[in-house]
Amino acid sequence: MSAGDGAPGEAQQPRLLSGGNPQIPKGDGEAPVRAYIAAMPDWKRAVGEHLDALVAEVVPEVRRAVRWNSPFWGVEGAGWFLSAHCFTRYVKVTFLNGAHLDPPPPEPSKDPDTRYLHIGEDGVADEDALREWIRQAAARPGWAGF
Repeated sequence: MSAGDGAPGEAQQPRLLSGGNPQIPKGDGEAPVRAYIAAMPDWKRAVGEHLDALVAEVVPEVRRAVRWNSPFWGVEGAGWFLSAHCFTRYVKVTFLNGAHLDPPPPEPSKDPDTRYLHIGEDGVADEDALREWIRQAAARPGWAGF
């Protein structure tokens, strides 16, 4: 038996869903988000680590949770402002109130409040813009969906 295949005493590795998105049970707090990031494949893990560190730097009081196999970041009493999801060629960073940011993140959504940023293998094209979007998003009312 190899690691992660269910041998007694061995930790199970999270299953990777379509696009390499880790299947992580829902949970609140830092631990499930860290588990999600640790399970991100290849270069996507570095994107997840960088994103989480940047959010923690910009928003020291950040809350974390995992729902629907995606990590979420929010502010207590103000809702969730950011999420991420792995796709084959990029990590989709979802600004849940992104349409209200100035300027808004580049990718539109069917949801009129939401905007996206796609981060590929080359990393973030504009670190300062990402930092500013995180700052603005955390300062606005977020999504209260769960």
